[in-house]
Amino acid sequence: MDLKTALYALADLLMIVAGFSYGWKFIRNYGNYLLGLEWIIVASSGTNFLVFGLVGAGETSPMYHLAFFFDAFSRSIGITVILVLGLMQVTHGFKPSLAVDVSVFGLAIVGGLVMSCFADELGLAGSIFYVAMNALTSLFLLYFARRLWRVGEHGKALAVVAVTAAAAAIAGIYDFYRIPGDDEHHTIFYILALTTWACQMVVYYYAYRALYDSNGGRQRIPAPDRTAVQPSGA
Repeated sequence: MDLKTALYALADLLMIVAGFSYGWKFIRNYGNYLLGLEWIIVASSGTNFLVFGLVGAGETSPMYHLAFFFDAFSRSIGITVILVLGLMQVTHGFKPSLAVDVSVFGLAIVGGLVMSCFADELGLAGSIFYVAMNALTSLFLLYFARRLWRVGEHGKALAVVAVTAAAAAIAGIYDFYRIPGDDEHHTIFYILALTTWACQMVVYYYAYRALYDSNGGRQRIPAPDRTAVQPSGA
């Protein structure tokens, strides 16, 4: 095994460990199934990706098609809509019902199937869609970082900005740029991408925990409307 392959495997293992461990923590510690299950799905994608690479499976392998599905699942709805809804539990006191959880994951499955099965037909439009979804999600994450900064969690706020910027760069490179000197399997790109995605899952977990704790150890309850008319004598 050469150095690049070893680094690729290490980066993938880091993402797998981060996804499974912090996904379970989201569910166990906060009852956040949106983020918990999405983290676990990313880890499952990484596991499939690692096995696919280590056994040298070809494009006819079911693992190859599963990898495309997992990728489309997270890039379209998973690390976009699901991520935002999950973080809104500490920014806006959003408490999704079971129906919402099931519906949004159902939408992600449909999105993953459409984007993976019709990738050739969608072509440039599909790539632009992924980048647009990432950009919109990044705007929310900048707001999330601002919330952290306001409660004094400056280090975590900067970490959120850093990993979000790195992920945006990865999203742009993914379909529109080839790293000079990279091989036909895009090994250098995947080393950078897998490492970035692992860091995202770790950073967002601790940022979520910090904002949760700043709310008094409970999901945020929106402040009352102070512009409402007060009864006389109040």
